[in-house]
Amino acid sequence: MRVHIAIFVALAASSVALGGCSSINERMAPIVGETLPQWAGGLPKDVPPRRGTPEYDAYMKEREQKRLEPAAANANAAAPGASQPTSLDPVH
Repeated sequence: MRVHIAIFVALAASSVALGGCSSINERMAPIVGETLPQWAGGLPKDVPPRRGTPEYDAYMKEREQKRLEPAAANANAAAPGASQPTSLDPVH
């Protein structure tokens, strides 16, 4: 009987300990990911800012302005009249 109680207490204690880790990891994961260098698995340099920050609001305004620019002024648009292939060559 004592063995069953000891096993139950051990399982309950480990469950509580592991349950506590999940809430800590939820809060710590973004911080750790942002501070790690890219070569160690951190975020790349061109990642947009997080939602809810002032940097994010400025980033979204900039994206909206770029979206509303005419196609000719947009640097990402292809130049009109540029030769683009109409079909692909067969691959053998």
